[in-house]
Amino acid sequence: MQWGLYIKGRFAEKRAAFATFMAYDEALEKRIRRFFDRKRIKHEGKRMMGGLCFMVEGKMCVGVEKSRLMARVGPDAYEDALTRKGCRPMDFTGRPMRGFVFVEPEGFASEKELAFWLELALAYNPAAKKSARKEG
Repeated sequence: MQWGLYIKGRFAEKRAAFATFMAYDEALEKRIRRFFDRKRIKHEGKRMMGGLCFMVEGKMCVGVEKSRLMARVGPDAYEDALTRKGCRPMDFTGRPMRGFVFVEPEGFASEKELAFWLELALAYNPAAKKSARKEG
């Protein structure tokens, strides 16, 4: 529920803070879309976790959260990924999720660096499990 959008009048600063919380780097989104389009990879963007996730074959592959990249690299590539510049465990809930990493902007500054992370996530995608769909 996006209650922050409905606050009016003297609570305008809270509305602005809520909108900022939901923001993500649109330039990074465009770079990811351009990569997928060039490779002719069918993808879908979904808003979740305060950012934007890119689904490939119905599975979460990569995402944009604030100014950082989220990549689902899988458990086998996880430890090696953590040794790369700007990479750290994805701890969105306060507890690291094995197989998922956050990459700070210095880790994907060039197109070559971004392509590395996207290719790594795409390599794991066929083995990744789909989330259970909630019936509703």
